Amino acid sequence: MSETTFDSRLLGILTTLADTLVDDYDIVDLLQTLVDACRDVLGISAAGILLADETGELELIVSTSEASRLVEVMQLGAEAGPCIECFRTGAPVSVPAIADAPVEWSGFRAEALAQGFNSVYAVPLRLRETTIGTLNLLNTEEGLLDESPQMAARAFADVATIGILHERSLRESELLTQQLQHALNSRVRIEQAKGVVSYTTGVSIGDAFDVIRQYARRHQLPLSVVATRIVDRELRLDRSAL
Repeated sequence: MSETTFDSRLLGILTTLADTLVDDYDIVDLLQTLVDACRDVLGISAAGILLADETGELELIVSTSEASRLVEVMQLGAEAGPCIECFRTGAPVSVPAIADAPVEWSGFRAEALAQGFNSVYAVPLRLRETTIGTLNLLNTEEGLLDESPQMAARAFADVATIGILHERSLRESELLTQQLQHALNSRVRIEQAKGVVSYTTGVSIGDAFDVIRQYARRHQLPLSVVATRIVDRELRLDRSAL
């Protein structure tokens, strides 16, 4: 592939990925598109993305094949191999000859060679000092990945990181909005319930709130639940709650 063709295909993929981030997107679909692009554009044999769970363990999220041979290689690399090394250091790890991998990576080395993979390049998914996973490229040929594919792999890793963190922030933002709206709705209900209790018992608005709160505490119920029951006429309180 000529340099011009490579640059053109890379630009096309990055544009597609960037466009995807603008719309509502599924993060797994995005990452699957990304690893497929690594295989097709970078000329490597297989690719996968591992993300850290809450305990810091790396788990395979997407790969260019769901075949057990590739999954097994990736998972072994996440336990003792280039994937976990890349994640721990936050720096790319290049293994031009898996046959020469360190002895502590023996499980990964044996499985990778058995499946026909002879070199690997792992790139961290990181934002500033935080590493959230790794992009892993496996090749059947020995040798270092050329400079242009290495740069492209780092760009793909950055896109993956942005996509994951953006999706996470959107989800957290949506959750926050829902929580705020719930709080506002609850406040409206409480105000309505105060008016109902004040009217039916003849107490002040301030005392009405105390009646509602005391009932909620005595029965170990959320204030908003008690207020809703009062407004819906499912519950009638009197001065005895004071």
